[in-house]
Amino acid sequence: MREKNRRGIAAMLIAAGLFSFMDSGLKLLSPHYPAIQVAALRSLASMPLVVAYIAWRGAFRRVLNARWSLHLLRSAVGIGVLAMFAFGVRRLPLSEAYSLFFVAPLLITALSAVVLKERVEPARWIAVVVGLSGVLVVLRPTGEGLMTLGGLAVLAASAGYAVTAILVRIIGRTDSMESLVFWPMVMMSVGATAIAAPGWVPVRFEHAWILSGIAVFGFFGQLAITEAFRESEASAVAPFEYTGLAWSVALDWILWRALPDRYTLLGATIIVGSGLYLVRREKVHLEAEHP
Repeated sequence: MREKNRRGIAAMLIAAGLFSFMDSGLKLLSPHYPAIQVAALRSLASMPLVVAYIAWRGAFRRVLNARWSLHLLRSAVGIGVLAMFAFGVRRLPLSEAYSLFFVAPLLITALSAVVLKERVEPARWIAVVVGLSGVLVVLRPTGEGLMTLGGLAVLAASAGYAVTAILVRIIGRTDSMESLVFWPMVMMSVGATAIAAPGWVPVRFEHAWILSGIAVFGFFGQLAITEAFRESEASAVAPFEYTGLAWSVALDWILWRALPDRYTLLGATIIVGSGLYLVRREKVHLEAEHP
């Protein structure tokens, strides 16, 4: 299991970076389109790559063997997560939205203990709590963004994301990797587009490059995060979501010239440090088991 955890952690580190770039694209689109349409565009943009991936793997037959009810539940929650997050990042800096969203690893760790009956070692709880303290530092002692509509939307997205992470672990016990990637993308594309259709805003040609970036980063991020949660312990992998905060701080500066203040820098240091501690701990345990 520790070897699987190390692979899952590596996949999560990759996913965190890829999704940070994708989320920057969502933030760039959010002033121009309704939040639910942004969610639909994210799924629709990645669909051609998903279909090409399944065809390349020759896995359409494996895709049909699926636990439909759980895929449908995961997709419905996923639509809500994307819409709420798009709504939140329209109103908050990316780094602050990420700070609020990173309540998710704590929720995933708690749910993995309750729902999946995973044994969560004290060191993991400590690392998650330390990482969460870094999030609180980023929020500053006042927690200004917490009780805004944008902040509440991001918190709702965080809770929904924690549920989808647990569902991936449950579905992954019986369904193929291809099924885990294909069906949520199909169902989210159809569902979000149907909901957005009455208020659909024509997509501008100048946003094509943003949609292309969302497609590529979203597709490979989906592969990476599905792999991260598929066989690894959710409680071991989840804290590494925190590394996305470092990416969000950098992207805030590059795209919006929003300089992080000392609280953000200190919080990011605490968050990344807790993740590095867990990496080191998993490595030590693996080496002890396989000298």
